[in-house]
Amino acid sequence: MLWVLGFAALFLIVLSGLTRFTDVEFIEIVTAMNSIGILVAICVGGVFAYQRLQIFRTFTPHMTISHEVTHRLVSDSYIHIAITATLHNSSKVHIELREGFFLLQRIAPSSDEEIEGLYTQVFLNEEQLDVQWPFIYGSEHIWDEGELVVEPGESHPETYEFVISKDVRTVSIYTYFENPSFTPGSGSSEGWAATTVYDILD
Repeated sequence: MLWVLGFAALFLIVLSGLTRFTDVEFIEIVTAMNSIGILVAICVGGVFAYQRLQIFRTFTPHMTISHEVTHRLVSDSYIHIAITATLHNSSKVHIELREGFFLLQRIAPSSDEEIEGLYTQVFLNEEQLDVQWPFIYGSEHIWDEGELVVEPGESHPETYEFVISKDVRTVSIYTYFENPSFTPGSGSSEGWAATTVYDILD
């Protein structure tokens, strides 16, 4: 609150010097100071609202991702998996996507050696890293400018297809879409992600 005390002191100093002006000059000066005071109050109120109330966060892009997964046996040895990621723009600004990727990882079956290695990697590591299941496939996509724009309140589906061995019984599906408007310190997310564990049942 030091700025308030400083402003009050400055106001008193200026006010004490106003006695040497005529009535007309005094009224003009007071009117000008009143305008300045209103401008300062508006600026201070805006800063307070941004920092404390965060009323401008509604204009920050925000997206949620949900997965729908289906599978089918396509041969004696292979299964086809279709993954639809529904991108829902829950903010009040449009979101233009430029990069995204799908990652498919195998959870089961896993050997004892693989599970023990994952346990050592994650649970015995002080940094508590995410579990890095064995990689199956990855698919990256890049869109041209203006090609994929999700308007406020709207949803957009993106579908990817994979063919995997029928021996795989459980997979981890991870999708990530980069926020092209992200800048450090902006308060917005660098991107949006979703993970789904899917059991391939007969």
